[in-house]
Amino acid sequence: MKLEKFEGCWTAMVTPFNRKGEVDIEGLEKNIQFLIGNGSNLVPTGTTGESPTLDWREHDRVITKTVKLAKGRAFVIAGTGSNSTDEAMRGSKHAVEVGAPGVLLVDCYYNGPSSLELRTQYYEVIAKAFRKTFVVPYVIPGRTGTKLEVEDLAILHRKYRNVRSVKEATGDLERMAKTRALCGEDFDILSGDDDKTFDMMTRNDIRASGVISVMSNIVPGPINEMVRLILKGEMEKANRLKGVLDPLFKVVTVNTMESYEGFDVPCKFRNPLAIKTMMKGLGLPSGPCRPPLGKMTPKGVEVVRNALKEVYEKDKEVLRPIQEFYKINIEERLSNDRYWK
Repeated sequence: MKLEKFEGCWTAMVTPFNRKGEVDIEGLEKNIQFLIGNGSNLVPTGTTGESPTLDWREHDRVITKTVKLAKGRAFVIAGTGSNSTDEAMRGSKHAVEVGAPGVLLVDCYYNGPSSLELRTQYYEVIAKAFRKTFVVPYVIPGRTGTKLEVEDLAILHRKYRNVRSVKEATGDLERMAKTRALCGEDFDILSGDDDKTFDMMTRNDIRASGVISVMSNIVPGPINEMVRLILKGEMEKANRLKGVLDPLFKVVTVNTMESYEGFDVPCKFRNPLAIKTMMKGLGLPSGPCRPPLGKMTPKGVEVVRNALKEVYEKDKEVLRPIQEFYKINIEERLSNDRYWK
């Protein structure tokens, strides 16, 4: 398989854990087969895959398994980013050696280098070392505290043919329009936010070509179909599907107000807590998140469960592939409280 263009649906895969807190390789294999069977490409060991709490041996193991199962069937962009260039080099070298055609590099978090430093001391170092491997910058300032500016992204694209795509998770549509203007038509913009995908793909000054999606862990087929419909210009069908999926797009992150110890405290339950809560409730391999991520409160669980119920009521076919592949009863899972405690 040859990658002509970064388009379609790429799943930001969860990393399932067992009860001992170890990587659940059997569950990972099952999820990969489900995703590939429903037309999704794969992004292991990113934010959704809890990369901050995976050690590098676990990174390697997850990436190796994903690449092996995807060979000839789906494309893999392996999450190998770090706030250390040496670590990112080490992780990228392994991913390349096992056959990943691309690596996803998140902007360096916490130490917060400037855009110039991000380009010259991080992205260029890896793009130059692995010229036959696609290098995809992942710009998400809400998590990293820094960001690769569009001008430096354009310079990277101009200097290195293997930097031809970006995962855009800034939420800034005007920035994305600037990316299209500066990087040109031979550059692919991928949405990094499920709820922004439709706008990014349909705005003529952005023309995103797809999404690295969290919610495609459970609905890969429908999200891939929505993206393909937009690319083909079949907007009536795409709009209808977006309307069905919207409740899920809105709960990648869940905000609640919790009362404890005599205080009312806002709680922001960030990805991957919501998607793992949904997968666990539905009966898919997921397991818990690793600390410091914990469990959703009952209020949070109610939000994600209601989102799933709303989708199911709108169109039962959207969740049918889960039922058939994992041999579960969706209606029972959604209605029975014991699965959501």
